[in-house]
Amino acid sequence: MRQAVLLGNPGTKRTLYLEKEAKKLQAPISLLDWKQLKDQHHVSGEWRGQEIFLKIDPPVWDSCSLEELDSLTQEYKVELKALESLGERGRLWFLNRPQAIWQLLDKRECKSKLKTLGIAVTEALEEPVDTGESLLKAMEIHHVPQVFIKPVRGSGAAGIAAFRWQRKTGRMMLYTCGMEDPETGCLVNTKRLRCFTDREQVMSFLNRLFQLDCIVERWYAKAQYQGFSYDLRAVIQDGQMDFMLARLSKGPVTNLHLNNHPLNALELKLPLSVLEEIEDLCRRAAESYEGLRSVGVDVLLENGSLRPRVIEMNGQGDLIYQDIYHENRIYRHQAEMMKRWLCGRV
Repeated sequence: MRQAVLLGNPGTKRTLYLEKEAKKLQAPISLLDWKQLKDQHHVSGEWRGQEIFLKIDPPVWDSCSLEELDSLTQEYKVELKALESLGERGRLWFLNRPQAIWQLLDKRECKSKLKTLGIAVTEALEEPVDTGESLLKAMEIHHVPQVFIKPVRGSGAAGIAAFRWQRKTGRMMLYTCGMEDPETGCLVNTKRLRCFTDREQVMSFLNRLFQLDCIVERWYAKAQYQGFSYDLRAVIQDGQMDFMLARLSKGPVTNLHLNNHPLNALELKLPLSVLEEIEDLCRRAAESYEGLRSVGVDVLLENGSLRPRVIEMNGQGDLIYQDIYHENRIYRHQAEMMKRWLCGRV
């Protein structure tokens, strides 16, 4: 017996909008709550004797503490490894293999792999950086006046910082969604972008941020549209571009939950050659990982040349409000994959 299962969270948009398309296609999907997965033996027992097609949505974490990022993601890695093991032992197929999801969560390893394969990425500084002072030294050595600092396994702009430094004048500007909680003293993630210019405050924050495992990347000037800078979120599924959205911002961080502006990428009226280059770049990036059928790829277009570079990849980057509230194309495609599998055509 074949069964399609969504490992996710009841009542979330990810769950509801995939179920909506599956119902239209008469492709039944069972929901396995992340809370139920704690008993791996129970789950494997429930699936014994069945063939399972599993889609893994991300768990919901209650914590906004940046200092808990590593422990939370390590726990997630253990859960994904257990699922990968179930797949190796039984008749279990995945929309995205757990191993691929985990590999994409590690920004450092992902970017290194893509670069090795000749895929253009936003380049990281090679100089080791673990304090604010060592960051300034690396920026001076490489003649880089602005950088992005990102926790290796963060998502949703968690802990991300955009930093500018004028070496001659000493002026600094640090943009970040992170802040120190005045009650607990912990470093937490917020949904508001702040700018700090006081050197002592900036260096103190950087020193705390570098206590996490972070990567430092060159801050490229992004393409402009009507006074906004922007980057792109593309969703590639089974080798085709299902959706592409521009994220417009007056600041350096474009994540939409920070009240930035979404725009259908077609309205940018990019040259056909650039669109083809973006699609080719995203396809090649997706094909770099075995067992990855659905992936969100964040793409930067360099200002002026419009040369595309991969910023990040996300093995669970399929929730785009501008799609679900209109065509719901992404989840419809996933429901179609599931139906083909249920009918034995895959």
